[in-house]
Amino acid sequence: QENEIKLLTAEIEHLKNFGCLGVSPSLEGLRDENAKLKYRLNFLQKSLQEERSKTGKSMININSCLQEIFGAAIQAAYPDLENPPLVVMPSQQSKFGDYQCNSAMGITQILLKTKEQKVSPREIAEKIAENIPANECIEKVEIAGPGFINVHLRKDFVSKQLSSLLMNGVQPPAVGKRKKVVVDFSSPNIAKEMHVGHLRSTIIGESMSRLFEFAGYDVLRLNHLGDWGTQFGMLIAHLQDKFPDYLTVSPPIGDLQAFYKESKRRFDTEEEFKKRAYQCVVLLQSKNPDFIKAWKLICDVSRKEFQKIYSCLDITLIERGESFYHDMMKDIVKEFEDKGFVQVDDGRKIVFVPGFPVPLTIMKSDGGYTYDTSDLAALKHRLCEEKADILIYVVDSGQSVHLQTVFAAGQMMGWYDPKVTRIAHAAFGVVLGEDKKKFKTRSGDTVRLIDLLEEGLKRAMDKLKDKERDKVLTAEELKAAQTSVAFGCIKYADLSHNRLNDYVFSFDKMLDDRGNTAAYLLYAFTRIRAIARLANIDEQMLRKAAQEEVLVLDHEKEWKLGKCILRFPEILQKILEDLLLHTLCDYLYELATTFTEFYDNCYCVEKDRQSGE
Repeated sequence: QENEIKLLTAEIEHLKNFGCLGVSPSLEGLRDENAKLKYRLNFLQKSLQEERSKTGKSMININSCLQEIFGAAIQAAYPDLENPPLVVMPSQQSKFGDYQCNSAMGITQILLKTKEQKVSPREIAEKIAENIPANECIEKVEIAGPGFINVHLRKDFVSKQLSSLLMNGVQPPAVGKRKKVVVDFSSPNIAKEMHVGHLRSTIIGESMSRLFEFAGYDVLRLNHLGDWGTQFGMLIAHLQDKFPDYLTVSPPIGDLQAFYKESKRRFDTEEEFKKRAYQCVVLLQSKNPDFIKAWKLICDVSRKEFQKIYSCLDITLIERGESFYHDMMKDIVKEFEDKGFVQVDDGRKIVFVPGFPVPLTIMKSDGGYTYDTSDLAALKHRLCEEKADILIYVVDSGQSVHLQTVFAAGQMMGWYDPKVTRIAHAAFGVVLGEDKKKFKTRSGDTVRLIDLLEEGLKRAMDKLKDKERDKVLTAEELKAAQTSVAFGCIKYADLSHNRLNDYVFSFDKMLDDRGNTAAYLLYAFTRIRAIARLANIDEQMLRKAAQEEVLVLDHEKEWKLGKCILRFPEILQKILEDLLLHTLCDYLYELATTFTEFYDNCYCVEKDRQSGE
């Protein structure tokens, strides 16, 4: 590559001189030739740079490599086209090759619109194919149908990538500068139990955090608890009545949900209690030590309940509730006032954000703050103090307009530039029961999350006993299998559906070991581990083989599995961009079924009939 770069640079200089001397037979031809050489040079320099920047240990994103190759070919074939469409995707059918470039159709449209040239997509595809630069991954290309370019990968290239994967392990492509990502998820309310509605935010948020950590980002996982506000007035007033010695003796609040309901009933029916509740809010907000202690007691009871669920689902979070931002809210209101964005409406201070019909209320008529104020304070803190490069809010779709308004307000205030900082609302639909209605208990109450998890454990154990696993596993192993199956199935059922859609919660479907379920994947994984155990080959032997021998991919099922494994980096890139995790689940299911096909056709281990070895 370095030699070719030298030669190309010399040739471009030579062409320049020709142009200056006016000797060129065709200026157009000269420009064309010059452009082609420049794009080739550009392509080579870029790929050389990338090779050097890699430690050689990261997996290669084959789709990205092909996009660069076809990008260079299109630029060389059509140097005058600005931002031509670049469409490269894995081939749907192996008989048509491994990947497909479908840019020709789009270019036909552009040439017709901008230059009034009528060129068939097939002709364009042929011109692109002629300009493909020398590279190490393409064996051959074929033009099919109206102008699809079918790409066949080189077997030695795939083999080399698989050997590298064996030697270096699964290393995601480098992300460049280590960016900071803040993920806001789970966010239940103090004094209320976590219900099925919190399940999706918790599972999706945890998985997104793991995804960005795996890809090399610096991730801050935040739990934006509802731990401040007027509801604490009634809870503290009720606490004072029920446990008057709460300051010296820790109150035995076992059922916080019932405690909340009692205080809410009194708040709605007893006028005197309601007045006291409002006084308690004022005293709490003015940081009266006795009231702060009462508030902390209530928060601690809730925290213990939340932690039970987080421990079951293996969730890691840093708590940073609304109370954390309380002292910042006064400055937020002042900042909006100073910039002239505040209007007073019936005593309330409101802010209209261009493009959004509903204003944000940043101060109530009684001087109190709102969710809008705390969300703005949180946004500013994450951008200006935490210096987040990427901010992800894993919140249900119903909050979409509110969040978009808050983000737009932050931009209006100059807190961030959307070209530099990415702020995304990773919205999700609701959980439905098998009757396709909102998931409720028989009595019409919201389903408690802890009950759901316990039901999952019970169902998983029944399933394991059905399969007679209790006869071959120790009690400890059986317990580990039970929790893996129960919580794995609940998480995977959520993640394997497009988060933007509502999804039907069904234990029967989750625990089915056929189809794209955690039960099937766990089975496939166990089977693969069993083969590795029987083959009695450790990782060191594999690495040694990868260094010394060439991996031959002769059988079609070997070839299919090899290519499938190497698609992982492009799946990773896609989900980092669109935050749709079901794509990863679909890929894992495809990988597991492709492995099964391979295993059924190419034996990895066989018993010697004579020795039984």
